This record gives sequence, C-alpha cells and structure tokens, in this order.
Amino acid sequence: MELTILKPGLQTTVQARARHGLRHLGIPASGAADPLSMALANKLVDNSWDAALLEATLLGPSLRFETDCSFALTGAVAASTLNGDSVEQHCSINARKGDELVVGAAIRGARVYIAFAGGLDMPAVLGSASTCLVAGFGGHEGRVLRKGDALRLESPRVLSSVHSAPAEFRPPMSNSHALRACAAGETDQLRDRGALLFDTNWQVGERADRMGLQLDGDTLVVESGGRMPSAAVFPGTVQCPENGAPFLLCVDAGTVGGYPRVAQVARADRHVLAQLKPRDRVRLLRREPDEAVAEFRAKLGYWRRWLPQINEVLI
Repeated sequence: MELTILKPGLQTTVQARARHGLRHLGIPASGAADPLSMALANKLVDNSWDAALLEATLLGPSLRFETDCSFALTGAVAASTLNGDSVEQHCSINARKGDELVVGAAIRGARVYIAFAGGLDMPAVLGSASTCLVAGFGGHEGRVLRKGDALRLESPRVLSSVHSAPAEFRPPMSNSHALRACAAGETDQLRDRGALLFDTNWQVGERADRMGLQLDGDTLVVESGGRMPSAAVFPGTVQCPENGAPFLLCVDAGTVGGYPRVAQVARADRHVLAQLKPRDRVRLLRREPDEAVAEFRAKLGYWRRWLPQINEVLI
C-alpha cells in the first residue's frame, strides 16, 4: 500500500465525481462536496479532474507516504505540514517514502482536498469511486477513514516540475458567504413571500454535514405549517420545516422531501455549500432564473481558461 492513515481527522472520505442520473432510484449524487476544489487539486498533480482523492472535513488527517509521490492541497485554509515543515496550498509538493503529512483544522472554509499524483485506486460503484456515507458504499469500504487504513494509489509518481495555480484561480475562503438563489416551488407559501428569507443575515447552525445544514436566525412562517406531500429535492434546495428554521440541502441530500421548498441555490454557487461550517454567516441573494443562468455562464467562461473541463466539474 502507498498511503497509511495515522490519524483519520474528523471526517475524511474518498471522493471523486458525482453520480448523476440515478435520483429516480433514490440514489443521491454524493461525490466531492466542492467539485471545483477537487478539480483544482487534481490539475496540480496532472490527474484527470475527477480522479479519486481525499476530502477532509473541519480537521484533516495525518498520513504516511509508503512510496515517493507528489500531492496537492486545495479548498479550506488549514495549517498543514510535511515532516513538520509548512506546506503551501494550490501547488504541487513532492513527498518521499516515509514522509508524514499532517493536515490541520480548517481556519476558513470547511473542507480540504488532498490529491495524489496517479489518483487513489478505488473501484467504481454505480459509475463513481465516491463514498456515499448515507448508504455505506463506494470509496474505502463505504465509510470514513480510520486509523491504520492503507490506501493504494493507481499509478504513484513524482512530478518533474512544480505546478502552481495562478492567484486568480485560487478560490478565496471566508467565514462569511453570499449565495445567489432563486425562488422555488413553495416560496409563495411563505407568509411574506420570501422577503425575510432573502433579507436575513443567517448563521450556519451546529446541525451541519454533507446531507445539509440548518440556518439559524429569524423564524420563517409557511402557510402549510411546514408540511407537504413529498416532492423532488436537490443539492442547493432550501426547505422550511415546521420549526421555521431554513434547512439547506447539500451533496448527500436525499431525493425527495416533505417540507416546503422555499429557495434553490443557483448552480454557480452550489459548490460553495461545501465550505460552510457552523457559525459561518450566510446571506441569500435573490436572483431571477435568467439572471442565475447568465451568471453561471459567466463563471464557466472565467474558469475555462484554467480548467477546460469546467462544464463537467460544475454540472
């Protein structure tokens, strides 16, 4: 094996591309919660954009290299070291057999991505190597990593030259977020037709994981009392349950829900959901559908200069 997990961190999983086209079977997309950061990490080590890598939530892992290999870190800002020396994010780094990488706690943002040159060697399940924690399949035995786990790399290698991302292609991380969002199927059921939802500075609550996160702040009131027949939901859907606290669905969200859908985060900002953590501040910026589409196209055009596959990344 080429990697040994010394400490697993808070929640470290193997992730890759999402599973699309299976929601009618009740299978969530899963995949990297922040696919943009995944693609950026893989680019730095000459992998395909969706090569299997590690996603570390809030507190990263410690691992030992059992072979020479290059790696790269992207995503949340976290103090990380290789054999005790600080390592930079958004550039490739060469490690030697026996070297130990320690990824610290997230300072800004919530998830760090660790890509290895050659990619993790993981079998595809339903078209992806990603871990689906809610169903217990994919990735490494369908679960979070544990101390002592040994991981294999598909084709480990050391890069002949260092790769570094230009400053304009290093997404800034923050503890305050503005998310573009559109009205959804039941926005009109809100007593104020959504005025409070889009005018409130929300705070991410302690109830937060890959399935979704609660927004704390003002209490919303829906005419249905927070109940309705089950209907389709997607990552980025904002539901309003009976307690009036908006719940923002994330990458591992189920496929249907019985709470009113009061907003939908625009596709341009959906990857940002991965970097929200408890006590972060969030504001929803209301957009009309045509505005959201235009801004998404503009974002694709910006990133295409560095990531030609961006249309696949932010699908």
